[in-house]
Amino acid sequence: MQFLGMISQQLSRFTALVIILAAAVTFIEPATFSWVTGDTQVIVLGVIMLAMGMTLGKEDYKVLAKRPLDIFIGSIIQYTVMPILAIGVARLFDLSPGLTLGLVLVGTCPGGVSSNIMSYLAKGDVAFSVGMTTVSTIIAPLVTPLWLNYLVGQSVEMDGWGMFRFMLLVTLLPVAIGSMLNILFHNKHWFNDVRAVMPGVAVLAFAAIVGGVAAVFGSQFLQSGLVVILAIAVHNIIGYVLGYYSGAFFGMNKAKKRTISIEVGVQNAGLATGLSTKFFPGNAESAIAAAVACIWHSVSGSVLANIFAWWDKRQEAKFPTTIDAEAIVDLGKPIKNS
Repeated sequence: MQFLGMISQQLSRFTALVIILAAAVTFIEPATFSWVTGDTQVIVLGVIMLAMGMTLGKEDYKVLAKRPLDIFIGSIIQYTVMPILAIGVARLFDLSPGLTLGLVLVGTCPGGVSSNIMSYLAKGDVAFSVGMTTVSTIIAPLVTPLWLNYLVGQSVEMDGWGMFRFMLLVTLLPVAIGSMLNILFHNKHWFNDVRAVMPGVAVLAFAAIVGGVAAVFGSQFLQSGLVVILAIAVHNIIGYVLGYYSGAFFGMNKAKKRTISIEVGVQNAGLATGLSTKFFPGNAESAIAAAVACIWHSVSGSVLANIFAWWDKRQEAKFPTTIDAEAIVDLGKPIKNS
């Protein structure tokens, strides 16, 4: 199990690379992930959310209780900035109804499951990150359908109530089960071994979803052109910027500003992909947009986290915070006459 745990750590570290590899393999041999459709895709999504739930214990809920204002502010920023920004970017690039639907789906979904890892790498506030991801996931079954219906409901037929029930099943239920298992068995050695493996399982499941979409709609990826990549990149990058400066506006410290930047910018595009294929099966472009977002968010989030970490090292080298102990001793010595 220790070996599997090490593999899981490496998979989590190179999430973006794994997802890109899965997409590339699917383009070469579509049958590789052609099985990730329909009910199978729902189960795979559930595994991802279960893995997230297994990271939540009593201490995390205590964080929610102790810091409700910060988490409330962060969740409000996420569920206002990203949906409104999505429809704005779609209109700016004059996207087709299908691509618009996909981008708005991404914008109205909760924070990404990998955002906690990215916050850790960025030297952000991990507890704050977990709190934001948890709250955004809990309220997603209500908020996502409402936003989607308001922003694109007039142009796309959708089953808001059905989406609400589906999200309860795919998000809240597995998260609740995983969290309950963590609370009950967190002090058991066997459970800690299983929990250590789950991040890697989630990454592979994430990659399988992207591969499944590529297998079904791969022939139509190129038809969407560069515009969908540009739109997703602009939506994502502006989300990072607005998230960071929203945190600054509310007086948050550096770690929290970095965390809220990542939490706002990195969306659960895997969930968006699942919602697209489940509720809009005839709209290939929406699934394509969500799948491209899966890849882009994983790459950009990892890059941003590394930029934050690099900046800290650069500042430490430029303005060292420690003073040589021997130099302090020398300062106390009497000066010798030459």
